[in-house]
Amino acid sequence: MRAFPASVLAICGLIATGCGGAVTGGASAGRAAEPAPAPPAQAAGVATAKPLDGKVVVIDPGHNGGNYKNPAAVNRKVNVLTKWKPCDTTGTETTGGYTEAAFTWDVSNRLVKLLESRGAKVTLTRSSNTGVGPCITERAAIGNKAKADAALSVHADGAPPAGHGFHVIMPKKINGPVDPVVGKSSKLGVAVRDSFRKGTGLPYSTYIGSKALDYRSDLGGLNLSTVPKVFVECGNMKNPAEAAKFQDPKFRQRIALALADGLQHYLEA
Repeated sequence: MRAFPASVLAICGLIATGCGGAVTGGASAGRAAEPAPAPPAQAAGVATAKPLDGKVVVIDPGHNGGNYKNPAAVNRKVNVLTKWKPCDTTGTETTGGYTEAAFTWDVSNRLVKLLESRGAKVTLTRSSNTGVGPCITERAAIGNKAKADAALSVHADGAPPAGHGFHVIMPKKINGPVDPVVGKSSKLGVAVRDSFRKGTGLPYSTYIGSKALDYRSDLGGLNLSTVPKVFVECGNMKNPAEAAKFQDPKFRQRIALALADGLQHYLEA
């Protein structure tokens, strides 16, 4: 049934007979009945604001599940301004065969749902975990085209098994397109680091970076970005303890939530 406007409902409350009903219950002669309570804002058609309304985010799940099927495509060299690098790689995996591509795809999709529920418009750089690529240059271009307020590339490392912990990679100035957003990228990186540590309980990396922060000039996804962007290496897939956590769906949800909180903290600052 279609709802009447709030103004009509209020009039009906005061003059019940004018809306087809009789005045009943407790109102003595000569005294008008009290008006009905106003309906909630949501019932009146007023949308509730979400914290990330109007924000654009690009999430880049590292690698792709089909990369190993087409080595010629992924090994094709592309220019990342400071050097020539392969278009993409297969990524790493746990000793049990759980791939980085599968991990990043799952975490990224969980992250998209969380961000969208908070009002953000979110774009993924790949649409499945069965294809090849896209190249690192294309991944940067997707964020640039979207004019993202923030872009995040999700990865996991393949370091020696004794190493453990997570780290965030941020761009350096290279006299290139990333230079104007290096400062904002650094703020994004710190926000992601702080939320990741709090939300997952994982320690800072023991084998790279300083306090889980690492600055690099050899990554095409960062060098070619014109929007604030960082990489997060969620931990070491070769470390048995972290590998076990990454294969737990509940822990992957914790990772996604921590990343969503970090992005929101940056975007609301």
